[in-house]
Amino acid sequence: MKKMIATLCLFSLLITGRAQQQPNIILIMADDMGYSDIGPYGSEIRTPNLNRLAAEGLRLKEFYNNSICAPTRASLLTGQSNHKAGIGYFNVNLGLPAYQGYLNRESLTLAEVLQQAGYSTLMAGKWHVGDDSTAWPNQRGFDRFFGFIGGASNYFDIGDYTDKVPPVSLVENNNRINLAKGQYLTDEIAGHAVQFLEEQSKTRKPFFLYVAYNAPHWPLQALPEDIQQYRGRYAIGWDSLRKERIARQQQLGIIAPNTTIAPDPEVPAWESLTYDEQQLWQRKMEVYAAMIDRMDQGIGKILAKLKALKKDDNTLIVFISDNGAQGGFIPVGRRRQRSSGPIGTAGSYDYQEQSWAHVSNSPLRAYKASAYEGGISSPLIAWFPRRIKGGSIARGTAHLIDLAPTFYEVAGAAYPAVYKGAAAHPLPGVSLASLFFAQQEIDRKQPLFWERAGNRAVRKGRWKLVSSWPSREWELYDIDNDRAETHNLAAQQPQVVQELAAAYEVWARQNDVVDYDRIKPAGPAGFAAPTGGRPQQAAAPGKRNL
Repeated sequence: MKKMIATLCLFSLLITGRAQQQPNIILIMADDMGYSDIGPYGSEIRTPNLNRLAAEGLRLKEFYNNSICAPTRASLLTGQSNHKAGIGYFNVNLGLPAYQGYLNRESLTLAEVLQQAGYSTLMAGKWHVGDDSTAWPNQRGFDRFFGFIGGASNYFDIGDYTDKVPPVSLVENNNRINLAKGQYLTDEIAGHAVQFLEEQSKTRKPFFLYVAYNAPHWPLQALPEDIQQYRGRYAIGWDSLRKERIARQQQLGIIAPNTTIAPDPEVPAWESLTYDEQQLWQRKMEVYAAMIDRMDQGIGKILAKLKALKKDDNTLIVFISDNGAQGGFIPVGRRRQRSSGPIGTAGSYDYQEQSWAHVSNSPLRAYKASAYEGGISSPLIAWFPRRIKGGSIARGTAHLIDLAPTFYEVAGAAYPAVYKGAAAHPLPGVSLASLFFAQQEIDRKQPLFWERAGNRAVRKGRWKLVSSWPSREWELYDIDNDRAETHNLAAQQPQVVQELAAAYEVWARQNDVVDYDRIKPAGPAGFAAPTGGRPQQAAAPGKRNL
């Protein structure tokens, strides 16, 4: 009996030792934040904690998302194309398996795979990959969850509910709750992430923590003390600020000195606005900056807790954004109709809009929901003490689908062929571990592909093929020399167009992509072709409470 007990104790120690050696993983994602909106990518916004992660870690110049919230989250959580995961369009059901609007069972989540590998799985923030309670985070592998299920939320609870301004509805471990008056949602997301880390520290298991901020997604709502820090900073206007950011990006080495710069003829010159118009537009960017600032403060609290728990030396942190900043007019104008109170306060319902989004996506072309670089490009910062060389910058050319195989390799997690009776889709991405830890080139056998609401793209090496719905005409860009997509080379390189277009058709068939004109829904989830729009509502600032 004593020998058996000793053997069991030794086995337990071996298992515990393995668990301690497995690294922790923290994945942090911003929402609707542009390529240049944080300090390590050229911004003037105060992001000291992200600055630290970048200085001690790795930045990628080219990391790609799926251009809009739900499809990005589908690929991020599963490592699949958004169509293969069941969210080919959005979190709405269009009557086809690839467009069912929630994650299918064949697409395993990061939490499901890592949970089987012995990890605690924790999430705080925005879900947006299935509204039905059978597809909530706790049903898809997360041990703990706090956040909201849908695509957007107010940041404050104003305590005066109407049909236009309902309570801020949240979920904690399958229980519906409301944000309390006086709470700010960004702080609550960070606070619950810290709480989960504290609780998890009582176990000997490694952890996976997914922090899905909703900042700086509309509505523009921020704390007064954060807004005050940016008062007057944006009086220079969007033209001058964009030049500042691009110069800083060049200085940092994020873009080359000869990088092409994307124009937008729909953005008016700042000096063409009246004084009152300029005052209105300044307020929008002050609040937007304050929202990113507060998000970074929350990241600082997570880092502090990690250090206090003595787990910082064995933790990989990855930070990204789900898509580019949002341009164009808002469908049905519901945000302005619902807005009340000064910009940034509880009850106000504004968003950044195109002219400032043009700055946020510097130097890239177009906006959220587009397959041009401004829609699908994200910052990526990877941090892992003593494993990632500090201050590194790499080209990368990586995609959301690459994060799942990366995390599984780092964790030593086996990807199952069958999970709970469902045959798991194979992972199409490649691990970025060798890129993160040794800065080796990515060995990618297949091009990268995109389709969402008729906007399509293919990326292979230096070449990018892209079309913007409702047009189906392919455009071709040499991204190595024209990241801003200003010179269409389709006519000069017909063989390249033909090769990449043929590859796209094969991928589309394999992933059950349907011609968008066959399934195009009505309603605000569409914004399929965000071609822009002048900020005309600023023309009557006297009607707004500044």
